[in-house]
Amino acid sequence: MFLLRSSAQGLSVVEAQLAQYIAEQMAITTGRSASPSERRSWERSLPRLRADLIDAGLGDVEMLVEYQLPLTSKRADVVLAGRHPQTGRASYLVVELKQWSEAERFEDSDVLVRIDGYGNHPVLHPLEQVRGYCDYLTDFVVTLAEDEHELAGTAYLHNATNLGIADLRDMAAPDAARPARMFSGQDRSQFLDYLRSRFAPGVSGAEYADRLLNSRVGPSKQLLALAADEVQRREQFVLLDEQRDAYELVLHAVEKARRGTTKTAVVVVGGPGSGKSVIALSLMGELSRQGRGVMHATGSQSFTKTLRKVAAARAPRVRKLFGYFNGFMAAEPNELECLILDEAHRIRETSESRFTRKEHRTGRPQLDELLSAARVPVFLLDQNQVVRPGEMGTVEAITGYAESLGMDVHEIDLDDQFRCGGSALYVEWVERLLGLAPGGPFAWEGDGTFELHVVDSPEELEHVLGVRQDDGYTARMAAGYCWPWSDPELDGTLVPDVRIGDWSRPWNLKGDRSVGGAPAAALWATDPAGFGQVGCIYTAQGFEYDHAGIIIGPDLVWRDGHWRSVREGNRDPALRNRTKVSDHDFDRLVRNVYKVLLTRGMQSAWVYSPDPQTRDFLRGLVRR
Repeated sequence: MFLLRSSAQGLSVVEAQLAQYIAEQMAITTGRSASPSERRSWERSLPRLRADLIDAGLGDVEMLVEYQLPLTSKRADVVLAGRHPQTGRASYLVVELKQWSEAERFEDSDVLVRIDGYGNHPVLHPLEQVRGYCDYLTDFVVTLAEDEHELAGTAYLHNATNLGIADLRDMAAPDAARPARMFSGQDRSQFLDYLRSRFAPGVSGAEYADRLLNSRVGPSKQLLALAADEVQRREQFVLLDEQRDAYELVLHAVEKARRGTTKTAVVVVGGPGSGKSVIALSLMGELSRQGRGVMHATGSQSFTKTLRKVAAARAPRVRKLFGYFNGFMAAEPNELECLILDEAHRIRETSESRFTRKEHRTGRPQLDELLSAARVPVFLLDQNQVVRPGEMGTVEAITGYAESLGMDVHEIDLDDQFRCGGSALYVEWVERLLGLAPGGPFAWEGDGTFELHVVDSPEELEHVLGVRQDDGYTARMAAGYCWPWSDPELDGTLVPDVRIGDWSRPWNLKGDRSVGGAPAAALWATDPAGFGQVGCIYTAQGFEYDHAGIIIGPDLVWRDGHWRSVREGNRDPALRNRTKVSDHDFDRLVRNVYKVLLTRGMQSAWVYSPDPQTRDFLRGLVRR
């Protein structure tokens, strides 16, 4: 997807209203308003690139402006398409346009830079940024993965002089396997020569742009299927922009802590599928290869057990790298160089439980234990995924506590959406639907990257998911915890507790072992045999599948223009106790539960409510 497509020559027709036109397209396709800095970039950078293409004799090259990388909401500034002058193959050039006039190395990092106006927040070197885009396109666009072509990247800092970016030029080591070049405004003549070396003059780029845009998008590299290679052998994931910023900042902080006494907490905030777990596993892989003392921990039994199973497929000792938040009660201070805390929104007030022996009860906050255990604790969280009483992992709590201990704190906000097809609009739709973001519900008209449907029955829901499962995709059905949950019969038969009319299906298993052909609870989301059961928040959170079916149960219904949470409709023992969970907290937690369930799918979501009024309301928002 793109916001504007034109030949370089044809762009002159809309140049006067360029920023306004692109802003309107952004509002239509994403539901997001363009920021002033984005408008300035379009007004100043795009005409400059167009003029350079014209002066290079390449007016027929096709320009894809604000090209969206598949399955993410990240956009490359421009992708140029045409024919290569030497090979005759399709030629694509990813162009990152920067208005920076000056930039310098961030401390002693090889990949992070500092720019005036950004404060002390470092960003990725533009060459690494554009190389990441090229790597990502090669991984996800089938045409680029399978067909012969020429692909390269360039960072064009058209306002800068060579002196102003001298540090960046010193950092820009060539990489033959990932061709990319950086140019300043002072390098304009060299930039024109470079463009001529990538594109043949007088040849329309429309055919080659069509080939790119019409290509099938390959299936995403599934997070857990690659965990073993990631941790044990080599880096498998492509990190983009803020993801790479977070990754490099953690590596920098670990190296800095090794050479001194500085402790640094890094807080990485992002919505569903923004790449938090990809960052976590990439860091695990790199720090493990460096021989650093590193561990990964979560508050989720399902997530940790699945990581242990997959990541340690060939080396059982790797399992010890994956633990739980409550496993650091007795850890010595700074015992680890880095502690990666995935799904940190699930941090609890204390690690103690009813099983903790009296002599081990200290009343110490769990957050204090985690901050103490490593020189660089890394917290990855989504505050709208707090779904259980007692969970308290918020940005404010973490940063406030870390600063009170005298630690340096860096916060990075991710804006990519790898889950939900890269549709930032869909995540916004869910959050506004549930009242977790301001603005109220709005009609879903689609954005070309993600499918959303409301179905009329559980039979229809199961059918559409089954078709996709049979086609080789992953599909799961999950529901709010609104039905009783029985143990299997003695003969291994699962009890069909989730009953709606004449339709019924069992929940996923509760335990740690397979029964009756159904997978253990921790593997429901990743084992193909999980399709026959209905999942819940405890087995769905932290995972992703291609197609998600969601049953919004009777604990959340639409009445008189607003949502009403119904405690009597909920069967979750953790939420039913009014003494421990107030009505206000129950309402908040239930909405967060459905936010999680609604955002597990990478390609589509199919929603059903057994409540007629709720179903009619949802059907009115979602056009077929």
